[in-house]
Amino acid sequence: MIKVGIVGATGYTGAELLRLLAVHPQAEVVVITSRSEQGKPVADLYPSLRGIVDLVFSLPDVETLGQCDIVFFATPHGVAQSMVADILNAGVKVIDLSADFRIRNVALWESWYGQPHGAPELIAQAVYGLPELNREAIASATLIACPGCYPTSVQLGFLPLLEAGCVDTHDLIANSASGVSGAGRQASINNLHSEVSDSFKAYAASGHRHHPEIVQGLTDMVAATGATAEVVNLTFVPHLLPINRGIHTTLYANLTDPGVDVQALFETRYADEPFVDVMPAGSHPQTSSVRGSNYCRIAVHRPNGGTKVVVLVVEDNLTKGASGQAIQCMNIACGLPEKTGLAAPALLP
Repeated sequence: MIKVGIVGATGYTGAELLRLLAVHPQAEVVVITSRSEQGKPVADLYPSLRGIVDLVFSLPDVETLGQCDIVFFATPHGVAQSMVADILNAGVKVIDLSADFRIRNVALWESWYGQPHGAPELIAQAVYGLPELNREAIASATLIACPGCYPTSVQLGFLPLLEAGCVDTHDLIANSASGVSGAGRQASINNLHSEVSDSFKAYAASGHRHHPEIVQGLTDMVAATGATAEVVNLTFVPHLLPINRGIHTTLYANLTDPGVDVQALFETRYADEPFVDVMPAGSHPQTSSVRGSNYCRIAVHRPNGGTKVVVLVVEDNLTKGASGQAIQCMNIACGLPEKTGLAAPALLP
C-alpha cells in the first residue's frame, strides 16, 4: 500500500485528491496538512467524506511527511518551494499541483508570478506531468510538476497536429472556458453565484499565467520533431463559465498539408491512451460528459473542408485538469496500472 501525504488539502484540488484516493485500492492517505484548519477533522470541512476519511488536519511537518512514499502539494504557488527539497532528501516522491516547477525559465516564472523562486535548483529535475507526452520520464521521476487545467486541454488538443508537423505554428489560437472552481475556494466577489450565474465573460485576455506554460509545452512538441527553428505563437484567451466544474477549449490552426486526414491523425495518436477519447467525426463534446472523471474528450473538425482545423476539447478542471492527472502520474511513478483508482465514468446528469 502506497502511503500518501497531502499538503494543503483545504481547496478544491485537495478535496478532489481526497475523494479519488479514498477509493484507490493501492494508496492510503496517512497525513493531511493545513495551517488554517489544524486540529479539525477532515469530515468537518468536507461532509461528503464523513465515514470515509477519518483524518485530522495537522501542521505541515517534514519529518512526518518524510514517512510517506509520495506527497502531493495542493497549495498555492510559492508554498511547495520551501519544503520540497527536504521531502525529496527523505527519499519521498513529490507531485506538485501548483505552478512552482512547471516553467523551466526561472526569470519568466518570476515575472508572471510576481515573486522570487524559492528553489530554482530543483526546476531542472522536475518532470512535467502530462502522461500522454512524458510517460517514460514520469515513471522514473522523483519530482513531478502537474500541469495546469487550461494547459492540459490546450496541449492535448494540439499535440497530434504539432507532432505531425502539419499546421502553421506561427498562428495558433486557443479559446478556453472554465467552471468557477478553477478560480479556487477563496472568497471573491467576481465568483459569487449572483455574479457568475446567467453570465459569460472572457478574462485575462491581455495575458494569463498559463500562457508561458502552454507555449513551453507546444515548443517542446515542435522541437521533438526536429524543427528546432520553428517559433510557436499562441493567442490564448480564457473565459469563465457559469458552471461549477469543467473546461471547454476550442483550438484553431491553419493546415500546411491540406491532404492530411486529421480525424485519422487524432485517432491513431490517442488509440492507446487510457484517458483520451477521440470522438467520431462531426462530434461536439460536452463538459457534462467528463464531469468528475479523468477523461478528456476531443473532437476535430475542418469547417467546409478548408485548411482551417478546429479542435474541441473537454475535461474536468479538477480531475484530468488537476487531481486526477496527479494520481495518474502517481500510478505511473509507482509502477501501477495507469487507470488504478481512476476508471469511474463521468457523473450524469
